[in-house]
Amino acid sequence: MAARGRALETLPKLIRSLRKDSPSSIRRQPLPSLRRAFSLYDQINLIDNVPEDQLRFQGYTDTGFTVNGVNYEGSLLCVGNLLTSWGPNKFSQITPDSLSIFQIIRPIPEILILGCGRNIEPVDPELRHFIRSTGMKLEALDSRNAASTYNILTEEGRIVAAALLPYGVSS
Repeated sequence: MAARGRALETLPKLIRSLRKDSPSSIRRQPLPSLRRAFSLYDQINLIDNVPEDQLRFQGYTDTGFTVNGVNYEGSLLCVGNLLTSWGPNKFSQITPDSLSIFQIIRPIPEILILGCGRNIEPVDPELRHFIRSTGMKLEALDSRNAASTYNILTEEGRIVAAALLPYGVSS
């Protein structure tokens, strides 16, 4: 018992002496969060020479997006360097008619990134068939990840399109 008492008495003294001996000039910085680093794709530049006129999603809100420093409200349709407002306000309004622009534009993008809003939604077989008939592949994602994927694929020089509902849209 006496040895335990002495150990408990000396422990605080030992801790204080160790603190005195550690160099005070060393400042510890918290490590960056990998989750934060990899969820903000728009801050990661994979290619050094990204053209200034290339569309880049820089942020999102529940009601819209920030593209090249400009805030846009509502749904957006992006093809190459074309950015336009898009009619659907909820996922059920996305139909072959709402994507009919892909029957006339050339060159056809290799992939259509469909931003479903807050959650990934199952794509109607008729819509999936329409997209396939244009020659594009379809990737349905939540709108936050869809915008990031669009940035990455365009930085790689690929011809892609994005049809995005605002992130606040849920089914």
